[in-house]
Amino acid sequence: MEHTKMKIIIPAMVFSVLLVSFSGNIANAESIPQWIKNNALWYGQGDISETEFLNAMKFLIQNGIIVIETEDTEPSEILNASVMIPNGNSEVASAGFYLPLNLEISVGTLVTWVNDDSVPHNIQSLDESGNVIDWFNSPSLNTGDRFEFTFDEPGVYNYYCSFHPWRVGSVTVK
Repeated sequence: MEHTKMKIIIPAMVFSVLLVSFSGNIANAESIPQWIKNNALWYGQGDISETEFLNAMKFLIQNGIIVIETEDTEPSEILNASVMIPNGNSEVASAGFYLPLNLEISVGTLVTWVNDDSVPHNIQSLDESGNVIDWFNSPSLNTGDRFEFTFDEPGVYNYYCSFHPWRVGSVTVK
């Protein structure tokens, strides 16, 4: 019962924060796509996972619907980015690709891959011909495990999961 209350309270709190955020950033509730509103309801009812709900929030931020104001950062501060391996990613027919499929970052960014799938995955770097190279390669990542790599040179870096070779991704470093 307590878990159910939390599942209802969390979406309500998120919507409250969203509406306050909109008022501070000159936006309104009509800016929120209907599917986002549905996701909040479905998350509260336990019909979708927390990961799916958080991806909806990420969509709002990435598309400028929610603008998060930040203070100026020092140039020496470490840059961070992440790639999620969503649940269901191991299934050939699923639409669960890496999120994002192509991560665009600046030189010097620390990238963290997070396995949110229920089965192990790994990250294997590939050359232009699709051969595994010794650049950024992770061990087997169980559910919840993370792998980090800092990209210090510009370029496009491709990778895949050797357990599920149909899952490929890339990091573009500018």
